[in-house]
Amino acid sequence: MSHAVKMNPQVQKNIDMCLESHSRCEQTMTYCLMQGGRYADMALIGPLMDCADMTRLCADMMMRQSPMAKEMSAMCAKAANKCADACMSMESDPMMKECADACRTWAEACRTMANARS
Repeated sequence: MSHAVKMNPQVQKNIDMCLESHSRCEQTMTYCLMQGGRYADMALIGPLMDCADMTRLCADMMMRQSPMAKEMSAMCAKAANKCADACMSMESDPMMKECADACRTWAEACRTMANARS
């Protein structure tokens, strides 16, 4: 017998968005490492790693309805903005521009989550 907790549709949307962000950052990291050179520099890989980890953790915290999920959402917004800035340093590459644009969108969504009323 399943006892899964029903999620509020908005919370589920936020979880899905965080997991999508996690996946995008992981895929972009792989792309960067395959490109090598300045793509593999920690100035770019570090923010991608931080964003991937933070968005996954934020999704986990929302799934378990952690009272600290809002604070994590605020930190997640900062990580996503830093990731966007790092990816924009390679904006001539379409994949990097897409990642930067997506991170800006996620950062805004995370700020909204952080400021939502309980």
